[in-house]
Amino acid sequence: MTSFELPALKHLGELAGARPVIIYDTREQRPLVFEQLESRPGTLQTGDYSIAGLETLFSIERKTIDDLANCCTGQNRERFERELHRLRGYRFKRLLVIGREDDICQGRYHSSITPKAVFAMLGAFEARFDLPVVFVPCPRLAGRKIEAWSFWFSREHIVAANGLLRATTYQEINRITNGEEAPNGQP
Repeated sequence: MTSFELPALKHLGELAGARPVIIYDTREQRPLVFEQLESRPGTLQTGDYSIAGLETLFSIERKTIDDLANCCTGQNRERFERELHRLRGYRFKRLLVIGREDDICQGRYHSSITPKAVFAMLGAFEARFDLPVVFVPCPRLAGRKIEAWSFWFSREHIVAANGLLRATTYQEINRITNGEEAPNGQP
């Protein structure tokens, strides 16, 4: 199991040994429980879950099977589509459905919409909004999934920052070693 500690160089200061913090939207009525990472409420532009500091790049929209079925028709669908449209600009986005696909197949939800229509809507949304749909059977596993995504997404950003720092440091060392002047008259 991963330690969820980010691999930052000491030069990145507070990021060295940091752990991502999950932000859940203040409108979430029953936020998921996270076992490995800290979480706190915050106002998100779109979606239900994100990562502190990466709120404009990472967003998870959570739905139960009942929520999903109710988002398939009328004004609920229009509102849901606007929400998914806003997700298009995010680098990492997911529609996380708590429940099993079999629950939809068996019509285990409170709506008159057919299972076929629910699956058609999901297929259309995946294609239209470039939005992967992920099913997890229970809230506990949903929390774990968000923790894992949060860690790996944050880690990729730290690795990139480490690379930038290494490149900058390497260039600076070469400049000093070769007795070159800094660009733009910098010391």
